[in-house]
Amino acid sequence: MTARLSDIAAQAGVSEATVSRVLNGKPGVATGTRESVLAALDVLGYERPVRLRQRSAGLVGLITPELDNPIFPALAQVIGQALTRQGYTPVLATQTPGGSTEDELTDMLVERGVAGIIFVSGLHADTTADMTRYDQLRGKGVPYVLLNGFSPKVRAPFVSPDDRAAMRLAVTHLAALGHTRIGLAVGPKRFVPVLRKIEGFQQGMAERFGLSSDESEALIQHSLYTLEGGQAAAGALISLGCTAVVCASDMMALGAIRAARQQGLDVPRDVSVVGFDDSPLIAFTDPPLTTIRQPVQAMGQAAVRALLEEVGGTPTPHSEFVFMPELVVRGSTASAPSSSRTPS
Repeated sequence: MTARLSDIAAQAGVSEATVSRVLNGKPGVATGTRESVLAALDVLGYERPVRLRQRSAGLVGLITPELDNPIFPALAQVIGQALTRQGYTPVLATQTPGGSTEDELTDMLVERGVAGIIFVSGLHADTTADMTRYDQLRGKGVPYVLLNGFSPKVRAPFVSPDDRAAMRLAVTHLAALGHTRIGLAVGPKRFVPVLRKIEGFQQGMAERFGLSSDESEALIQHSLYTLEGGQAAAGALISLGCTAVVCASDMMALGAIRAARQQGLDVPRDVSVVGFDDSPLIAFTDPPLTTIRQPVQAMGQAAVRALLEEVGGTPTPHSEFVFMPELVVRGSTASAPSSSRTPS
């Protein structure tokens, strides 16, 4: 224990006697000093003594889609940390293909007596889904907040990135590089974020090139939010003569790069690619991906704040909090090829 005390003391910048007082719960230690010692325990990988652990204020459920897309673990981490700081214990429930449905996960969390639930990219984003499930949940007295997707039929706080603005940013960036034939690779049309991305893309193409909705519609391909989905959609757009492809997720963008290379084209010399999310590690791909950054930190914290206000009995407005995304320019976009390729 002596060696441990010295390690902790060195890490926290205090004396071993002070560490001992904190670990034994003795009075006479300044709050800042006590927090430094506890932080040193965490950094060095030591468990906090049971008496020093904060009692949980309750469980909060977090329901996400599969965790294959790195944006979902990133959101879960921000939300989990924000809940923990407020004394709550996050319970992560993940939907996987062939696994539990959103309704089954919701029932499980309600049975566990959660104080509230945060839904990420759930059925609330699907325009074909029955929204009465959320009314039933509210009827059980369980408050909730919904991320990524909006429905006027659901009375709850929503938190979303500005999908329309994101697509206009991407089109403006590519137009400034001289691209005129820009394609959009997105997910299935029934999802609210997809519909909004389409609107933003078409607005951008109208503002920059005067294209009608029908003309820009021809430059949109729907697919799955996966690497393979992006590859299929981008392959079709490149065959239509597109010199730039905007993708609805970073995973799709990696697929778009693969599609270009399969056709013997270089990214970004022949084809520019823009992603969406700015997922962890995406800056280290080959080439590093130009992408639209979702404000994950701000969105996650806003979702927790809204939920805990609901839990505390002071409901936030049942409306949508929209956060502005940011264009992050890296190596997957460049000036348009001097002679645009003709459609094959």
